[in-house]
Amino acid sequence: MMGKILRWIFSILALALVVQFFRPARTNPPIDEAQTLQAQSPVPPDVSAIITRACYDCHSHQTKWPWYSNVQPVAWFLVDHVNEGRRHLNFSEWGTYSPKRRHHKLEEISDEVQGGAMPLESYLPLHAEARLTPADIAAIAAWAAAERERLAATNNLAAEQR
Repeated sequence: MMGKILRWIFSILALALVVQFFRPARTNPPIDEAQTLQAQSPVPPDVSAIITRACYDCHSHQTKWPWYSNVQPVAWFLVDHVNEGRRHLNFSEWGTYSPKRRHHKLEEISDEVQGGAMPLESYLPLHAEARLTPADIAAIAAWAAAERERLAATNNLAAEQR
């Protein structure tokens, strides 16, 4: 019986060791500063600080990869999570979004933070700095609403000038 248990333990440890050699790519692609959110839209410094603190790990090319992102299978989950976050919204690529897409993303940002869906609850235990206070949420929502209005006015003016 003891031999069987030791074989199982050895097998699990061997498997855990082998999977460490299969690492996903943890990327932080180069950033074109001219395409970032702050370069493309007026963002008050307090809102910029909140977004950077609470959102950039998953929604920019400025991910701070924690030590545990080197441990499999956790790394697979984290890399997939960051890649999915960047696909959905990437503040490093804000300038590549059309005005219509920006308008929609601003609405989503406001809805997600006001609804408590972002930042993800699963992210917060190890990243307490990302937790949004009611004041943070109000600041993001107010900025997003003002930026949507600015975009709408700019697009209406551009349409009228044609």
